[in-house]
Amino acid sequence: MFSLLRGLWQYRHFVISSIRSELVSRFASSKLGGVWMIINPLSQVLIYALILSNILAAKLPGIDNKYAYAIYLIAGLLAWELFSEIINRCLTLFIAQGNLMKKMSFPRITLPAIVLGSCALNNVLLLISMLGIFALLGHSFSLTMLWVFPLSLLVIGLALGIGLIIGVLNVFLRDIGQAFPIIMQIWFWFTPIVYPENIIPQSYRHLLAWNPMYTLVDAYHQVLVYNKPPDLSALLVIAALAAGLVLLGLFLFRRASAEMVDVL
Repeated sequence: MFSLLRGLWQYRHFVISSIRSELVSRFASSKLGGVWMIINPLSQVLIYALILSNILAAKLPGIDNKYAYAIYLIAGLLAWELFSEIINRCLTLFIAQGNLMKKMSFPRITLPAIVLGSCALNNVLLLISMLGIFALLGHSFSLTMLWVFPLSLLVIGLALGIGLIIGVLNVFLRDIGQAFPIIMQIWFWFTPIVYPENIIPQSYRHLLAWNPMYTLVDAYHQVLVYNKPPDLSALLVIAALAAGLVLLGLFLFRRASAEMVDVL
């Protein structure tokens, strides 16, 4: 474990320059540049708001704003976009970088570190854009919203743990790469992002406790939509789960690193 961290620290400049290069190359030939980073999630907000706003806005008590549903949706998507981007990129990371892993000698832990840095930067820019939209929609701000930063760390930890595990397994069992995007779609719809949890029948709501992203998305809603602090006891459980998954992912990564190069 310490050798992984030591290698990551020694190659920190490589990680930072790779994140910078990725960001620059992504928008080098684009006239709109970083605007494209927020077009996809905001287009989802627009579609869902147009279709479902009149139906679901009344089921969002505690928000005195006619754009309540759009605000609720934006907050939930902010958490989900970070989570899904990390997992989807980690899923094929080692396969996509197979030639680099075979030809160069470097700490391979830098590859997921670059993904994390890039996704976190994207999410910060998305957060800034969404806060601007909140202001345009007349949503009030408070210091409670600063909770979004530790919450983002929990999302990153959970996504990294899952991403490392499935990324390593996908090298040896490529069916995982085909199946997991379907799982992510199901997971999205079983998380109260597009709809509020109070539309779920009372007899089934206890099942949400088995969905770690429900806890995190609900915390995002509390701090960004309702200006209330999150439930710390629930977040401690998620923190423990994320830490366990990260440790398991790093263990699998270290044990399978040499074998991955041979398979690739």
